[in-house]
Amino acid sequence: MELELEKLNLPSDNERPFVIAGPCSAETEEQVMETARQLAMKGCHNFRAGVWKPRTKPGGFEGNGEKALPWMKQVKEETHMLIATEVATPEHVELALKYDMDILWVGARTTANPFAMQALADALKGVDKPVFVKNPVNPDLELWIGALQRLNQAGVKRLGAIHRGFSSYEQKIYRNAPMWQIPIELHRRIPELPIISDPSHIGGRRELIAPLCQQAMDLGFDGLIVESHCDPDKAWSDAKQQVTPDVLDYILSLLIIRDEHVSTEGITQLRKQIDELDNQLMELLSKRMAVCREIGEYKKEHNMTVLQASRYNEILEKRGVQGTLTGMAAEFVAKVFESIHEESVRQQIEIVNK
Repeated sequence: MELELEKLNLPSDNERPFVIAGPCSAETEEQVMETARQLAMKGCHNFRAGVWKPRTKPGGFEGNGEKALPWMKQVKEETHMLIATEVATPEHVELALKYDMDILWVGARTTANPFAMQALADALKGVDKPVFVKNPVNPDLELWIGALQRLNQAGVKRLGAIHRGFSSYEQKIYRNAPMWQIPIELHRRIPELPIISDPSHIGGRRELIAPLCQQAMDLGFDGLIVESHCDPDKAWSDAKQQVTPDVLDYILSLLIIRDEHVSTEGITQLRKQIDELDNQLMELLSKRMAVCREIGEYKKEHNMTVLQASRYNEILEKRGVQGTLTGMAAEFVAKVFESIHEESVRQQIEIVNK
């Protein structure tokens, strides 16, 4: 898949990662300026703050709107950092451009709405500024790519993606499950697209920011967008996931940046082994499906239902235990066999309905 892209050209002291940092919300002029000054002293080049804050439920702080935009402009004039904010409507775009925002991003809730994305794309037609698109709230890669395509077709060429995790009803460690396989697949499909990580929204807790930053770097992400506040505990929104500029500077200083371009000659033989094992896996899966089709014929002859729930549960339980004993996560093994079972059922349904 191809997008017509140009380099973001964002300032950074390092090739990787470039960092965009600042408070979740632009609360007051004093808070914005104090945070910006502290970040600038630590070498930050790109300042972010939410001016319009789409909240999940009504009643929370939803941003100061246009009132906060002169504060952002003052940040640029005083510190020379580039300034960034989220836009969700054409009106937001118009005001952001009026106040000379350097970087824009589209939030997860907006990305999930194709009508809203098209309206934004129309408003951004031909705009030569970096525009980042957060992943949609739910794990839908096609929706994410569709949002990027709409902007690109409107002439926005300095595009990037923000991985901020995905919503889930389950109790979990993270505020938003990382589901790293989704941004990895995005990179596989559009390798030239810059992808940055949002550890603040993934983790939801400041103690998770450091390990999430490192994991993003280990996976080859291009940058980070991190929420940083001069006094996080008193923040008007998302206080638990913000860190001070001092703490952020310390987190960044500990990052280990591994070279993406080191010669892979030393692992060539190991990769050949992986290829051979993959071939064996495919042969075994093919044999398993052949047996499943025979079972399908038997079920058809004896007028049995395709789905046998007790047998399915037995397989998941046994294989989960086996996986744990061999050092694999039980959840991973369950997902593998769920996919195998789904394909087995599909093939058997074809047989019984012939």
